[in-house]
Amino acid sequence: MRDSLIVFVFFAVGVALGYADAVPTWLLDPDLPMIILSVMVVLVGLGLGAGDNLHYMLRTFNWRMLLLPLCTIVGTLLFSALGVLVLRGFSLTDCLAVGSGFGYYSLSSVLIADLKSATLGVQGAAELATVALLANVVREMIALFGMPLFARWGGPLAPISVAGVTSMDVCLPSIARYSGSDLVPLAILHGIVLEVCVPILVGAFC
Repeated sequence: MRDSLIVFVFFAVGVALGYADAVPTWLLDPDLPMIILSVMVVLVGLGLGAGDNLHYMLRTFNWRMLLLPLCTIVGTLLFSALGVLVLRGFSLTDCLAVGSGFGYYSLSSVLIADLKSATLGVQGAAELATVALLANVVREMIALFGMPLFARWGGPLAPISVAGVTSMDVCLPSIARYSGSDLVPLAILHGIVLEVCVPILVGAFC
């Protein structure tokens, strides 16, 4: 929750500075987001490879565990397709790109802003990236606050699916509490698979 609020604060500061035209020109370089994104991806890989979660997940791996992230992907994309009815001016593929963030707001918004600028223009790409940022932050917050209800109404797997990518980190303590510690390896695998799929699916839909 606190991390999400911090992201909102920095986002608001960025909007305010941009609106006031109070930023140096080098920060507006169109290549800068991809440079930052590449560094982020490397850091994620380093953290994943060096942490204990990957080793724990590999020791308890079962091929049937891949069904949950698959269902999460299909369900998320089907629900995201409904965005065409709400987001005027954006296509079906735009809505699917937004949904393909699976709660990974920082990566998906940067990717969309960079990849869609060629077709939507800088302003249109920024608008879609903002929608992606807000949608994925809201998903994380819903997962955090609604964990007990999802576990009660949908069973122990529901909180993992709703959490998306954050099932492997931010939401993992709550998942262990409400879904059971025996599902922690599945939650970690679920988050890893979705994290790998985010750049692939966002890139495909963009």
